[in-house]
Amino acid sequence: MSVCVACLSSYLQDYSTGRYGKLPLHQSQSRPNRKRTDISTLTAQNDGEHVLVRARIQTSRLQGNKMVFLNLRQRTNTVQALMTVTKDNISKQMVKWAGSLADESIVIVEGVVKKSPEPIKSASVSEVEIHIQELWLLSGIEGRLAFSLEDASRSETAPEVEGQFNKVLLETRLNNRVLDLRTTTNQAIFKLQHAIGDLFRNYLNENGFIEIHSPKLQGSATESGASVFKVEYFKGKAFLAQSPQLAKQMAIAADFERVYEIGPVFRAEDSNTHRHMTEFIGLDLEMAIEEHYHEVRDLIDEMFKAIFKGLKDKYAHEIGVVRQQFEAEEFKWRDETLVLTFKEAVDLLVEDGVEREALDDINTENEKRLGRIIKAKYDTDYFIVDKFPLALRPFYTMPDPDDPTLSNSYDFFMRGEEIMSGAQRIHDPEFLCQQMRAKGVDPESMKGYLDGFRQGCPPHGGGGIGLERVLMLFLKLNNIRRASLFPRDPKRLEP
Repeated sequence: MSVCVACLSSYLQDYSTGRYGKLPLHQSQSRPNRKRTDISTLTAQNDGEHVLVRARIQTSRLQGNKMVFLNLRQRTNTVQALMTVTKDNISKQMVKWAGSLADESIVIVEGVVKKSPEPIKSASVSEVEIHIQELWLLSGIEGRLAFSLEDASRSETAPEVEGQFNKVLLETRLNNRVLDLRTTTNQAIFKLQHAIGDLFRNYLNENGFIEIHSPKLQGSATESGASVFKVEYFKGKAFLAQSPQLAKQMAIAADFERVYEIGPVFRAEDSNTHRHMTEFIGLDLEMAIEEHYHEVRDLIDEMFKAIFKGLKDKYAHEIGVVRQQFEAEEFKWRDETLVLTFKEAVDLLVEDGVEREALDDINTENEKRLGRIIKAKYDTDYFIVDKFPLALRPFYTMPDPDDPTLSNSYDFFMRGEEIMSGAQRIHDPEFLCQQMRAKGVDPESMKGYLDGFRQGCPPHGGGGIGLERVLMLFLKLNNIRRASLFPRDPKRLEP
């Protein structure tokens, strides 16, 4: 590999010239097909092997003028690399240059894997280190980092020590999100986010569902005008979809039988809480019912348990990485999920001291309280509440056949917070119009939706899940913004 012309003169008297330096701008000049090594695969069995690695310098440490240690990072994995002065190959100039490289620089390293006599505590790959023979700067950094990755990776419970390290606040992280996303914790978090979507999709595919893609521009508000974003649409107006609810139901009316969608959901709610965003990823599903809406509830329940098991079995490494920064009890669920009626949930809260008059609806504070009660009594972080009052649900929710004040609806909870709301939907057009009017919705404003039911539609139900909320609660990240790549809330549209 060649060095840039501007650097050449300083290397003329350096016997390491040709082994280090800044590479020319990468413009795909050649393709030699040299094998690259993923550092996560390195073990003691690789002792003596020659490797070629692209990685970031997480930290560096000069030892005098003859030795430098580099901590190299690829996503969630780190390995120690060592460069020492040798008589013929590694010069003092090369060591000094290596020690001067800024943290977060991207480098190409060639070297030999050496088994370490004892575990290296500062790296996730602890059995070996790389003895550097060549070091090339592929991409440096401009200016000063907003914070160090070392500070950004510390345990959330670690006390701040003045002069030693600084606690990186969430606002600072989000303002410098690209840098923040490089931490091994965030690399693991978003691999787990991918895993949840993948497990959701795989389970439903195996159970006869097909994936659909519904429009996010709507001609009318799907749930209520108060929480919808209005946008200009040529000479008229349109709305950003609050959910794919209407499209899912119309797909059932079109005989798709079982459908799901993974896509953005928009809510114009001025909520600045730990669990609300104005845009999030919805995991939505809808299916025809043969006999009873509990067919839907039970399928969703089995799906969630498959997701939890898949995360635990296949992504233990990533969960462990997150636990180093966000310490939390392992998420627990039961083989047979605890299912309570809304009335039974209210009774538990009343027994715990909450006034019954305050429980027409279960607010966020009492949701968490219910979660604590259930964890103490049943040792589970996951449960279902069924049979919500009809007054609390959207216009398309089917009432209970025996008690018209109740509904065939359910919410799913993790660690005392709601993660999914669902129900049997009204499939009869006349009854649907009646319920729309009762909720203050003009049926004429949703004619296209209603027409599907007028042409015959099977009984059906489903639910909508917030991806980021599931991720936040499974890992106990304490703020949904940590579970969103580039979060959007009432105060944030950048980056």
